[in-house]
Order: sequence, then structure tokens, then C-alpha cells
Amino acid sequence: MKKKIFIPLAAVVLLAVVVSILRSGDKAEAKVETAEVTAKDLTAIVNCSGTIQPKRQVDVSANAMGTIVKLAVVEGQRVQQGDLLMEIDPSEYASAVKALEAAILSARADLQLAEASLDKAVQDRDRAESLFKENISSEEQVNAARTNARIEQARVEAARHRIAQYQANLAKAHHDLDKVTLTAPMTGVITRLNVEEGENAIMGTLNNPGTVLLVIADLGTMEAWVEVDETEVVMVELGQPAVVEIDAFPDRKFHGQVTEIGNSPLRVGAGASREAVDFEVKITLEETLPNIRPGLSAKAEITVAERQDAVAVPLGAVTVREVPLSAGDIRRYAGSRARKQKAALEEFGFGVRDTTAAAGVKSKETEGVFIFRDGFVKFVPVTIGIAGEDDFEITSGLTAGQTVVTGPFRVLRQLKDGALVEKIKKKESRGGRGPSPDGGEAEDR
Repeated sequence: MKKKIFIPLAAVVLLAVVVSILRSGDKAEAKVETAEVTAKDLTAIVNCSGTIQPKRQVDVSANAMGTIVKLAVVEGQRVQQGDLLMEIDPSEYASAVKALEAAILSARADLQLAEASLDKAVQDRDRAESLFKENISSEEQVNAARTNARIEQARVEAARHRIAQYQANLAKAHHDLDKVTLTAPMTGVITRLNVEEGENAIMGTLNNPGTVLLVIADLGTMEAWVEVDETEVVMVELGQPAVVEIDAFPDRKFHGQVTEIGNSPLRVGAGASREAVDFEVKITLEETLPNIRPGLSAKAEITVAERQDAVAVPLGAVTVREVPLSAGDIRRYAGSRARKQKAALEEFGFGVRDTTAAAGVKSKETEGVFIFRDGFVKFVPVTIGIAGEDDFEITSGLTAGQTVVTGPFRVLRQLKDGALVEKIKKKESRGGRGPSPDGGEAEDR
């Protein structure tokens, strides 16, 4: 009787063990979050910051040295082109003008004297030649008269050239005297006034820029001068639209477009041995800004690309894996390597060897996503287009409607192709580049 009871009990225990083993084989290797591949409009934006500056402004510097004896403007005043700005003490320059005018009068008197001497010398030469023809004077007397006439002619020419020299110096002196009176070179607003009446104005030299007395700016057309990182400036092009936010006007957004892209980098120290390299980009604003001031802080969003109905996946879904090279990739790699080695050997006069091997390279890092289907995941290489605010454009490798793994980041980083996973509800996060739900950092691609 006991034997009959033991046999069914053993069968039940054996069945429980088998079920337990089967269930353990179906246990998920990881818990993942998923999202559906969708078709949506994407916009790639470059974020940057800088300051607001006038499109046109002029630094008024001193072209003459001296004390400022009259200051006719104040900071913030609007001036028209040609309006008086200030006057520098003209005493020294006026004295130079008077001295040269007197020198010209003296030189003209010397010219008259030289011309009179020339007339007498010409008469003496003509009389000596006439007497020589009548054999009354000697040949020596004739030659002396002719030489004296040429000397007097040269003195007249020298006096004339001296007058011309004085006149040129007088013109320069008048020019210098005019420079002590400074007028507005353009219509605008005095945005900066660096001097007061009674201060000295210093002229610039080769190595010294001199004193910038004031700045006149046309505030009718303003620009945002922003700094763009070297990794993003290659996407910026002339004419691209931008939205500018100015800290002083928090409730308004201003529209503009890129009108200038710097070619020289702006290097900023970022540590003991590293430098951050930015490039200056200028955005011309379309609106007129009331009560604007040069130098106001601003942030800009430059639209560098747009896609309509693009296949898109969340930023956090894209990862990198090692994938085997195809036979075609290996042949192309080997062929390229062979051509380079052949050229090098021939350059140095060596024979050509067989270089068709791929030097052991059998895989490469590839960007891709994990597709989720029936509880399993499969790594699929993809080609990435533009990056929107929360999504990547996928140009090949996926179609709308598929489901992809989006996180958590720590799980996605170690996930293997073909793994059995459990789908969980996605938690709130800050986006593909922010902290992930499990506390890890989103992958920085």
C-alpha cells in the first residue's frame, strides 16, 4: 500500500522539478524600457550664448595730441553725421600754420630777388655776346656771362621749389589743425564716452593704439555675437534662421539669421593643459529693439537642419557595439591596405609583397539600436542623420512601427544580442542626454 502511494508522489515531485527548470530557463536577463519607432518632424538646433552688439559702430580716436578744451556731447546722446563732438587745444597747430605762411611770404620775396638777378644776368650775357661778335670782348668774358645767367636761372628754380615745399607743409599743417576739431563720422548714439574736458588726448602709434575717445553706434540694426563650439560650428551656415533670447527682455524672443561665421578660433583656457575652442558667429536681428544697450547677455538657438516625417528614435536608444566585418568589408580593407603598402615599398625601391590579409581586423564599432520583439532583443546597425531635441533621425536600418530598447542606460550598455528581456514601464527622465532612470548618466555620443 505504501509503495502504491510513493510512486505518484515521486511523479509529482519530478514534474515540479521539471517545471522549475523550464521556468528558470525562461527567466529574463534584464528589465528594459522600450519605445516605438515613429515618423516625425525633426529640427537640429545649435545652442550658444554671447552678447548683443550693434552691427555698425565707430571708435573715435585722437588724430592730434593735446588737451581737450571743449566737449560737446554726453554719453547716450544721439548725433548726426558732421555734428561737433569735441575740440583739442589748437595752439600748437595754429602756430605751425602761421609760421609756414610767413615762410611762404619770405620765399616769394626770395623768388622775386632771384628773378631780378636772372634778368640782369641775361642782359649781361646778351651784351657780352654782342661785343664778342664785334671783337670788342674776349671769349672768356662771354663764357663767364653765360655761366652767370645759368646760375641765376637755377636760383630762380630753387626759389620756386622752396615755395612749393612750404605750400605742401602748410597744407599738412592746416590738415593737422582741422583734426583738433572732431565731428561725428556717422549718425548714431554715443554708447561710450571715455574722456572728460581737460584730459589729454593721445595719438596712436605703431605699437600703441592710442586713446579711444568715444564710441558711436547705430542701434537700429543689432547683432548677437555668440560663441559656437568647434564640434557644432561645422553645421552652421550663412542664412540659417535663429531665435535669440536677451536676458534683459525675458518675455520676448527675437528672430534673426546667421550673417557671419568666424574663421579664426576663440581659444579659452579650460585647465592646466586643455583649451576650449569656440568660433564667433554673428546673428543679425530682424526686429528693432527698444532701449537696447550694447553688451547685453543673450542666448541663441540656430536651426541648422530640418527633416519632415523622418524615422526617429529617442536619443538614449542608440548605442555602439562591435559587429563582424562582412567579407566585402574585409576585401575592401585588405585592398586599401595593400595599395598603401605597395606604394610605400615602391617608393623605397623594395619588391612588392602579398598584402591581401586584413591584418587580423575582423570587427568594427558600429552605431545601432536593439529591436525588441517577442521578449527578445536584436542589435541592428543604423545610419544616423540629424539630432533633434529628443530624437535621432535614422536614415537606414529601421522603419516606423518597430519597437526599440531605450534604457535604462546601464542595462543598455551591457545588453547582448539575442538576450531575453522583460519590458517595463518607462520612468520620467530628462531626455536622452540627461540622467537615466537608474541614476546613471545618459550615453554621451
